[in-house]
Amino acid sequence: MSSKRAMRQAQKKAYAKHRSNITNSRFEIKKKFLTNNKEKKNKN
Repeated sequence: MSSKRAMRQAQKKAYAKHRSNITNSRFEIKKKFLTNNKEKKNKN
């Protein structure tokens, strides 16, 4: 495998990891927000 191809593959992999981290963290934040809202509603 040429070094150019290896670099391109590494960049793609890093970008894919970056994108999945963003979506996962966004989902986690949303989940926390939803559970907090449910707890507040139950108190009222």
